Amino acid sequence: MSINPTPTAISQREPKSGAQLLLEALEAQGVEVIFGYPGGAIMPVYDALTGTSLKHILGRHEQGSAIAAIGYARATGRVGTCLATSGPGATNLVTGIADAYLDSVPVVFITGQVASDLMGTDGFQEVDIFGITLPIVKHSYIVRDPADIPGLVEEAYYIASEGRPGPVLIDLPKDVANAITTERHRWRPYPKVKPEMGSAENIAAANAMIKTAKKPLFYIGGGIAQGDGVQELRTLVERTQIPVVSTLKGLGAMPSDHPNFLGMLGMHGLKAANYAVQEADLLIVCGARFDDRATGKLDTFAPHAKIIHLDIDVAEINKLRRADIGLDGSLKKNLASLDPGTLDIADWLELCYGRRTQYAINYDAPGDNVYAPKLLHDLSRHAPENAIITCDVGQHQMWVAQHCYFDDPKDHITSGGLGTMGFGIPAGLGAQLACPERTVITVTGDGSIMMNIQELATLNRYKIPLKIVLLDNGALGMVRQWQEVFFEENYSEVHLYDNPDFAEVARAFQIDAFTVTKRAEVDAGIEKLLAAKGPILMHVKIDQAENVWPLVPPGRSNADMMER
Repeated sequence: MSINPTPTAISQREPKSGAQLLLEALEAQGVEVIFGYPGGAIMPVYDALTGTSLKHILGRHEQGSAIAAIGYARATGRVGTCLATSGPGATNLVTGIADAYLDSVPVVFITGQVASDLMGTDGFQEVDIFGITLPIVKHSYIVRDPADIPGLVEEAYYIASEGRPGPVLIDLPKDVANAITTERHRWRPYPKVKPEMGSAENIAAANAMIKTAKKPLFYIGGGIAQGDGVQELRTLVERTQIPVVSTLKGLGAMPSDHPNFLGMLGMHGLKAANYAVQEADLLIVCGARFDDRATGKLDTFAPHAKIIHLDIDVAEINKLRRADIGLDGSLKKNLASLDPGTLDIADWLELCYGRRTQYAINYDAPGDNVYAPKLLHDLSRHAPENAIITCDVGQHQMWVAQHCYFDDPKDHITSGGLGTMGFGIPAGLGAQLACPERTVITVTGDGSIMMNIQELATLNRYKIPLKIVLLDNGALGMVRQWQEVFFEENYSEVHLYDNPDFAEVARAFQIDAFTVTKRAEVDAGIEKLLAAKGPILMHVKIDQAENVWPLVPPGRSNADMMER
């Protein structure tokens, strides 16, 4: 929905262009870094950019810039900012906008647009990006008057970050960007409401339900971090000793080696986690949305469990699974309000933690080839304590989720809802720019890296010290695994036999690189990777036949896990 407010008053100030007002408004919002790519319709903004305090990072593709803004936002918890021109510049943002929408990431995307009198004429590089992105934004604007810009930008950044975060689009016609005005409209007041907590009645009922449960389980998701509820969750877990399972995006909300943590649940979840869900008599769902990758066949998911559902987005409560008690509003406040007292769950804890020991991962794989799970386990153990891992999509993504250790949700940045290949490197460079004092590692695959490999040039230009681990099995690994298991080994269009030498490619971009082919080389490779001062790529050859286990087949219960 576009907002065209009627000004309550007009102030007269120094004449400035719409582009200048936009950049001043960004500075007023505390924006420090913008990711973007120039072009015709957005050129007035780039002309005004010089001389501002804003640091612009020139990506090599608008999709790369969009994902870098996502990485920046997820590493900091602040709103990311991305600029692009009209037409193909804007449409190249669409995947990034959709990724931010499905993973609830606050990013403001600003697109140039053809001049107002050309809109609707199929002018050069004109597309209706407002209409194209309506299903994948929290809010969107077409700017009609430069005097609206300061208030409009303030509202856009508030909307992106309030409640359940998400992307906001600002489409700026070129004539509005060029127009000079002395006017500043006072933007209509909009409600800045702090999220409240559930009703006292529901909180009391939730405490009573937890108190009487014999097999309670926390099922946590990405909303824990986005709702600033990490510490409250940890305190509640320590107080109650209830076990915890996590979605992909919830990883890190409980430290991976916490004694109450059973691991990730779902399609590639750990056995102890999936079995616990299937036997629980109470699920305390915190910032999770019953996504199909987590639940498997929904009507078989936690079949014996009552549901307490905490979420800042009331639309998620009762959407897929009927909740016995719903607590909408601030997860931080709602978690802090839960205090059921001492629980009688000793037998349940013994069962859950006994299974965790019983099904502990064995890293002693046979042969001389590099065993990816062991490499990733060792990498996360040797990396600095506050290292960030950004990850692409595929087998390596699931191996990272299963085998790496995370102490905070911001330590793990991957594409969850959209599953965007090409996510890892641009997200990594965005996270590294956001947190220059921290070690940032990208784990990618030979399929994923080719989707945004041009961002190696961005790493080189800005000397961003991203550490890249490329797991190369010469195939689209996850698709190949599914074709092996579910399509009678009919390997259709998955073999990447003509891959380049990725270490040579990286060196062509002036990125340091080396190759690891044998298990005996892994320890030295990890040491070299982590010691590098600048950007570096470790190209790791792995066995194409290696699969991700366990695996819950589509349409099956999470208890029906296939194993190696």
